[in-house]
Amino acid sequence: MLETKAENEMTIVAKKNAVMKWCKHASGHAATYGGKRWQYVLIPHDAIAENMTLDGLAMKYAAN
Repeated sequence: MLETKAENEMTIVAKKNAVMKWCKHASGHAATYGGKRWQYVLIPHDAIAENMTLDGLAMKYAAN
């Protein structure tokens, strides 16, 4: 799950925690039928450029 935010809005702790919990539950359910793992990636809006890939953004900004 990718989300973009302005740099000054990147500290949305309550929402981040809720989305990470959802991804954990979705990943657990998906594992029961061989589905893919869900991951939350919060990306600063000014980090997106034409030369960036989704994998590159996910590796750099993945929420832990």
